[in-house]
Amino acid sequence: MFPCGLIFILLNLYSDVGGSVSQRDIDKHLEMSRNFLVRGQLQDALTHCHAAVDGDPNNYRAYYQRGIAYFALEKPKFALQDFDKVLELKPDFIAARFQRANVLFKQGQFDKAAKDYQHVLEVEPSNDEALKNYYLIDEVRDNIEQAKALIHSGRHYESVDLITAAIESCPWNAELRELRAECHVANKDYMNAVNDFHSATKLLSDNTEGLLKLSNFLYRLGHVSESLNEIRSCLKRDPEHKECFKFYKKIKDVAKNLDEASLAEESHDYPKCVKTAQKALKLEADIDNVKLKAYQSLCKCMPHTDPTGAVKNCQQALKIHKDQTLLCDSADAYLAAEMYDDAIRDLKEALEIDPHFQRAKELLQTAQQRQKMSESRDYYKILGVARNAPKKDIVKAYRKAAQTWHPDNFQDGEEKKRAEKKFIDIAAAKEVLTDPEKRAKFDRGEDPLDPESGKHPSGFNPFQEFHQFHGSPFQFKFQFN
Repeated sequence: MFPCGLIFILLNLYSDVGGSVSQRDIDKHLEMSRNFLVRGQLQDALTHCHAAVDGDPNNYRAYYQRGIAYFALEKPKFALQDFDKVLELKPDFIAARFQRANVLFKQGQFDKAAKDYQHVLEVEPSNDEALKNYYLIDEVRDNIEQAKALIHSGRHYESVDLITAAIESCPWNAELRELRAECHVANKDYMNAVNDFHSATKLLSDNTEGLLKLSNFLYRLGHVSESLNEIRSCLKRDPEHKECFKFYKKIKDVAKNLDEASLAEESHDYPKCVKTAQKALKLEADIDNVKLKAYQSLCKCMPHTDPTGAVKNCQQALKIHKDQTLLCDSADAYLAAEMYDDAIRDLKEALEIDPHFQRAKELLQTAQQRQKMSESRDYYKILGVARNAPKKDIVKAYRKAAQTWHPDNFQDGEEKKRAEKKFIDIAAAKEVLTDPEKRAKFDRGEDPLDPESGKHPSGFNPFQEFHQFHGSPFQFKFQFN
């Protein structure tokens, strides 16, 4: 036995499914829809409109109110469909024709909009808004034609204002957004260009074509990962889209290698960074902004593996784009290659661009100090190791050099004196380069052992340093002169 309350609910459900919605219910939905529209609660209004349309598919008022809700929600495609349906059911409904004209005008369908406005004015000659928009159509058309003429003559800055004015009247026209985006590109205003392409994509009825255009545009700007995301969105909507798939095949490997190069740089895996950036360059030989990404990675990573190669790649990057950050990266490469004059030149140029750029200030000081030190004693050169050599390689080089130049290996005279000086320099190099704090100070362009004064920290003994590593039987007694 079912409880009475449950039976009542089941009967109601049955009547809702099997019966028809009453006119009273439809009127109630329309009334609720109007109330929500007045209060600006558009989604709630839309819900009641749907219910009214479902209850009576031939109720022109239900389609009209839903069209108004779609219009307010800036969904012109659906608004236009509803106004078309209204005029199919009731051709003399002037309010619907006027609203359809407004949608068509905002979409930039000028001929159709003008025809509807004319029809409205024949019935309502005093409709000021219809009259205003009817004459505004010619003004907007003229602005668009003038803007295109300016673009053709290369006057993109001037054309932007005219296109913007046209967009204010036709905000749902995708072509105008794309046209202004191309002007922004010509003006190197890439952020606004991307915004316009995004807006155009949302407005296009075939969204896949918009996504393809947006993906191509982002790729041309060098935003490879973002481009890949957009082309994947295109393939999600249409897996069989030939052009989207073709472009996806082209850029996915480029994006993969550039991303791997960036991650390798962050993790200080410089050989992998170089390898993947070089792969990206082989895959893309035409688009400068994409090549720039690869050159930038090589400029940052190669100083640790091939300073001379780093300099070359930095110069390639600077040919495409020049800013204070890239000039500092180039200066780092020059410093690694011990080309101090070139590093100083790039850093001064960086400071001309941004006099307050702290990295350039600090690097310039380092470069000037290293240039000065290069004229005296360089501990890396003394041991014959690279500036990025690990401690174990420094110790190994020290042992070899100390064995070679220990003064006990030489007879008295000038040769022995030369060996004594070399041995002091070798021991000093080992002391500085195996001590992280002293090495960091030296890398900044300062000598912690103060070579100009010839003094060393208290307790410094080159032979003691040597014996600690070798247990040497030499009994040479060394005096500082």
